[in-house]
Formats: sequence, structure tokens, C-alpha cells
Amino acid sequence: MAPGGLDVSEAQNRRARVAVAALFLANGAVFANLLPRYPEIKSDLHLSNAIYGAAVAAFSAGALVAGLAAAALIRRYRSSRVAVVGAAGIALFVVAAGLAPTPLMLAAALFVAGASDSITDVAQNAHGLRLQRSYGRSIINSFHAVWAAGAIVGGLMGAAAIALDISRATHLTIAAVLFTAVVLVAYPYLLKGPDQDNHPSARTGGGGDAGIAVYAALLALVVIAIAGATVEDAGSNWATLYLRDSLGAPGAVAVFGYVALVGFMFVGRLIGDRLVDRFGERTVARAGGLIAALGMGCALAFPTVVGTVAGFAAAGFGVATLVPAAMHGADQLPGLRPGTGLTIVTWLMRIGFFGAPLAVGVIADATSLRAGLLAVPIAGIVVVALAGVLSGRRRPSRS
Repeated sequence: MAPGGLDVSEAQNRRARVAVAALFLANGAVFANLLPRYPEIKSDLHLSNAIYGAAVAAFSAGALVAGLAAAALIRRYRSSRVAVVGAAGIALFVVAAGLAPTPLMLAAALFVAGASDSITDVAQNAHGLRLQRSYGRSIINSFHAVWAAGAIVGGLMGAAAIALDISRATHLTIAAVLFTAVVLVAYPYLLKGPDQDNHPSARTGGGGDAGIAVYAALLALVVIAIAGATVEDAGSNWATLYLRDSLGAPGAVAVFGYVALVGFMFVGRLIGDRLVDRFGERTVARAGGLIAALGMGCALAFPTVVGTVAGFAAAGFGVATLVPAAMHGADQLPGLRPGTGLTIVTWLMRIGFFGAPLAVGVIADATSLRAGLLAVPIAGIVVVALAGVLSGRRRPSRS
């Protein structure tokens, strides 16, 4: 027995859960520290809008180029090591991006930071899902809630540094050192041994013999993840613009569309594990898709400022568990080597983040932004249609 009456494995799992949460917190916080500094970087480097956009897009480009390497790295070096090294890489190149003296060096630093982020993302989720298997119940949504909290903390740190007139170099270096220290301290408490020990492939003998049904399920999971990404993107890139320009909301009010979506997504992830354990991922996803479709659909059909903020809140709450559920489902698919399904879903989801703003923008230019935002209720309907590929209610085990 461990101190406090817990058996050794339960105590280890609890320590590991705190350690994995620390990985997600650091991952959310490090890059978020850089975002408030983007306007001054643009000004300092005298970037045009086009060059600035291309430089910032290098982050997504790096993620797409490197993302598929994650599974092989995890199998060779273990998810814990890959997550920690990748987190340190993100921190280092975020500092490099903040100090870049030329547009080319800015793009290069963001490219490597994005590559590190995509690999870290897969590794920390793989480790979180491994721990979830040890628990015998859902815990993955709580990690994504911690990531959202980290992003908020990072953004507030950046805003505070600007308000206090702390130099970019000092601010980003402090953030990098702080959150690298967080993951290094967490590392000894992560799960030991190879990731495959309790992976479904270890029981089914999977190793590349997946059939058509498995790949069809994987495709459905990819679409579910992209649907979640599309809704997140709508809040990040379009909510404030729609409320301000289309509905005439003041700038200070317009931002509440994004705040509502992110805030209710955070709440949905906080309670998501309990909902999944009670009702199953399939039912929770279907209900969430319906909430997102009806909430945002009504907001677009009857446009008002208050109704639209409520619609974005409903959308954020509805899709809160989608990405974790898709990752979990992909990681459990039989016949695939450990990490392969998770890597593919994570990688293709980033294509969704890359393509969603373009699709909404094209529709908005051709018709209106209100029409472009129909992507949100459509995404909810797609989730309702495809949620059958997710797992049903599981019988929780003691942990």
C-alpha cells in the first residue's frame, strides 16, 4: 500500500495523471505566449499583410510536414520521451520566432515550432490514452480541458508582459524556461515501459493487417475530428468579425462570441469524461452535434447579438468532446500499429484547421459571412450522422 491507503498502481496512476496534465498545460501555454506579440513582430519586421500571413502559416506547414513521423518516433523512443523533447523544442523555437530579425527566419522558426507541436500533440495524447486504459474509464477530456486552460494562461502572460512593458526577449525566454521546467519535472512521474504493453494491438496482434472496415472507420473518425476543428476555427477566426461587421456589435462586445465558444468548450471538457463514462462517446457526440447544429442554426436563422453569442456557446459546448473521442477511437482501431491511427487523425485534423478558414472565407466573399458560418451547423449534422463509429457506453472499472 502507498501512503494514504492507495495501492501502488493507483498511486502511480494518479501521479502520472498530474504529470500528463502538466504536459498539456505547457503545450497550451507556450505558443499562446507568442500570439499577443504577433502585432509588434509584424510592425518590427515591417511585414506586409501577405508576407505576415505567409510567415504565420509556416507553423501549420511545419505541422503537416512532420506530423506523420510521430507514430514511428513514439514506437522507437516512447511517448513520454517524445512529448517532453517535443515540448522543449516548441519552447526553443517560439523564442527564436519572437527574436527573428528577418521574415525568412521568422517563418523558419515557426515551421520548426509547428513540426515540434504536431509530434508533441500525438505523443502527449498517446500517453494520455495509455493512462486512460490503465484507469479503465475516460480521462482524456480532462487533459484537453487543461490544454485550454494553459492556452488562456499563456495568452494572459503575453498580455501582462505587454502591459508591463517587458521586452519580447525577456518575456518569451521566461515562458520557455518556465514551461520547459514544468515538463522536465513531470517526466519522472509519467508511465514507465513501452507504450504497446496495454495497447489493443498487443491483444489483437495488430501490426498492419487492417481491413477495409477499419480504414472506413478511420476515415469517419477523421471527418468527426475535422468537424470539431471547423467549429473551433469558426470561433477563433470569424466570431468576432461576424458580430462586429454583420451584426453591428461594439468591439468589446463582439469578442464575446469567441470567449463564449472557448469558455463553454472548456466546461464541456471538464464534465466530458463523466458524461462519456455514463452514456458512451457515441451518445455524447450525437447529443453534442445536435446542440451545436440547433444552437448555431437558430443563431444564424434569427440573427441578434445575444442570440449569436449563445449560439457560439452552444457550438463550443457541443463539440467539446469530439477531438478527444476521435483520437481515442483511432487509437483503439484493431489491425493498426500503435500510434498509427492517432497520428493519422491528428495530422488530417490539422488539414481541417488549415482549410476551414479558406472555405468559410470563399463562401463569405461569394455570398455573406452569415452563409459561410453555416459550416458550423453543418459540422454538427455531420457528427450526428457519423457518431456511430465511436464507442458506446463502457463499464467502468475500479481506479
